[in-house]
Parts: sequence; C-alpha cells; structure tokens
Amino acid sequence: MECFETARLLLRPRRPEDFDACLAMDSDPEVIRYVGAPWRNATEHLAFLRQRLAASYPPGLGYWAVALRDDPQRFLGWVMLHPCTVAGAEVEIGWRLNRAAWGHGYATEAAPPILAQGFRHAAMAEIVADIHPENIASMRVAEKIGLTYKGVVDYQGAPARRYSLTREAFRRRDPAARR
Repeated sequence: MECFETARLLLRPRRPEDFDACLAMDSDPEVIRYVGAPWRNATEHLAFLRQRLAASYPPGLGYWAVALRDDPQRFLGWVMLHPCTVAGAEVEIGWRLNRAAWGHGYATEAAPPILAQGFRHAAMAEIVADIHPENIASMRVAEKIGLTYKGVVDYQGAPARRYSLTREAFRRRDPAARR
C-alpha cells in the first residue's frame, strides 16, 4: 500500500501498532454515534478490529492512518477503501476521526488521494459511501470529494444515504486520472 501526503496530513497504511489508538477512538460514544455493530459490543469490536488490522487487501484497497505532517505520531483517525458488504456496490470509502480532529477539514483533505488511488489501482467501476441519514458532517465530506447522492439503501439492516462516484465521472473531473 502506498503512503500519501497532503498539505497538512500524512496517510500511511494502518498497522497493528495502531490498535490502541483505534480502540480509543472507537470507545468515544460521539465518534461511533452513527456506527452500528460490532462497536457497541466490546468482545465483537475487539475481534473485528484485530481482524481488520491483520487483513491484507487487494491492490488499491485497505485502511490508511491519518496523522499531521508536523506531528506524524499523533493518530487522527483513518480513511478506508474496502470491499463493500452491501449488495450493488463494489467498494466503499469511509473515514473516521478522533473527536479532537473534527472540524478541521481533515477528512475532506485525507479522502481524495485514497479515492484517486483506488480508481488508479483497482479495476472497479464505482466507489460508494453509505452514510447514516443523520450524519450531516460525513455527507458534506462525501459531497466535497465529488460523490453524489444516489438514494437510500439498506446498510446492515438500517437505512443509509448512498453517495457514489463512478470511474468514468472521476476521469472526467480529474484530467490526471486519464493517464
């Protein structure tokens, strides 16, 4: 997996050493307010987190830890491209940040390079973000990075607002992606 830099951020593959920081982030009820199981069951959550940290992903997919360029040891959260578990979509993009990192534009800054490399490296037609209908902040991030609202889908038994970007739409808006 590649590493990326933005104006303010470093994005590197998430690794087992990030376990405690991820667990602390997911232990904040406000951070997981719009996230369902297994985060509300401690045993299931620990197993899920261990599995995701140990997993290997196809080229272009995975989890990237987000840190500040001037403080690379400070874990702000993560951005992911992951095979989608919801019917009708191939790959899902998502982000989760510590509450202290909210409101600084970090998710909006961190997601585009992950989105771009996903279309560059993985042979997928579409990337989606399925977002809880009350999670206004994540909906804004999705829109700012170029995803468009497509409708409501069933996400693990709950309604979610689906945002989507196709490979073709991405190539039309990003001339560098045509290479």
